[in-house]
Amino acid sequence: MAVKAMWLCDRDDSMFSDKKSAEEHDKMLELAENITALIEQNIEGVDESALEEIGLLLARRRDVLARACKGKPELLLQEEESAGDNVADIKSAKA
Repeated sequence: MAVKAMWLCDRDDSMFSDKKSAEEHDKMLELAENITALIEQNIEGVDESALEEIGLLLARRRDVLARACKGKPELLLQEEESAGDNVADIKSAKA
């Protein structure tokens, strides 16, 4: 029987077969938490689940968001459908 190393992300208990992917996922979740906290501190009345979804969406799409801020705002809309799938993937990984 072979032994295979796995990495566990302690933020959401996701398992990864390589350390780089686990660390990248952990950094994305940390960014999502900070985005969620920023929105929560500055905008009243946003539902907690909506805050989490917004944080995850922006964190997953951080590269596209950065390019949009640098003068290509149309990129945000071009990849909108695939980003929704990414958020669903994260939520299912948490369950």
